[in-house]
Amino acid sequence: MDYRARKPGKVYLIGAGPGDPKLLTIKAAEALAESDAIVYDYLVNPEILVHARRGAQLIYAGKHAGEHSLSQSEINRVLIERARSGQTVARLKGGDPFIFGRGGEEAEALVEASVEWEVIPGISSGVAAAAYAGIPLTHRDHASSVAFITGHDGRKLRHEVDWSAAVHAADTLVIFMCAETIARIARSLIANGRAPSTPIALIRWGTYEYQEVYSGTLEEIAETTDGPGRLRIEPPAIAIVGDVVSLREKLRWFGNPALEYSLGELTDREMAVAEV
Repeated sequence: MDYRARKPGKVYLIGAGPGDPKLLTIKAAEALAESDAIVYDYLVNPEILVHARRGAQLIYAGKHAGEHSLSQSEINRVLIERARSGQTVARLKGGDPFIFGRGGEEAEALVEASVEWEVIPGISSGVAAAAYAGIPLTHRDHASSVAFITGHDGRKLRHEVDWSAAVHAADTLVIFMCAETIARIARSLIANGRAPSTPIALIRWGTYEYQEVYSGTLEEIAETTDGPGRLRIEPPAIAIVGDVVSLREKLRWFGNPALEYSLGELTDREMAVAEV
């Protein structure tokens, strides 16, 4: 197909933020309002789609629990073909596109296809989930550095996490996408030098009204979330590791107390409820 006679389109790579729709940036809302098509992910709060203009086509490209509505190559193809046909396209992602959002890969594909594009950063779920759980990632008395790390199974990654290096990379570790691997990660952190008593919080659906927080120590999360009959944490979840987690008792300000769990005190009944 000859695209040369057509007005070139554009792709916006947009961060939708962590879930609370009011955390969407003004620039992101404006880009959504001018887009002809919106390609959005599983972790995007549907309430954010109210910013779409009337008549815009909504294309679901969700990926979760091993189920992919569209493969990454198909998503790239949709973005490129629609932009080449003259459309303005919004690629809407949970959190920030360039923090474990594969936005860099999509930007590379757009550059290689000579498609105009722009990235609109979003509030990363790693930052927002911690804040909504009452955990400052840095603090003059507790942490002067923070590292963002993927919790995906290393066997599925092109660049596997070196936990022997990551354990000392920063005072506070923010581990993304770790619901299914957190027990193994906790054991790796302990084996590589983090104290078993190091505080940890696991946050599900951060910033949503049904946000869940599981807090305890590395040792407790390794024991509670591993083995038969143990607590199973379902995605999406982010873990915060470090002394700053201990500030939660003083600084918690958001969420339902009934959805906050102490790993050291969980009963069998609470585990069963939490798994639902």
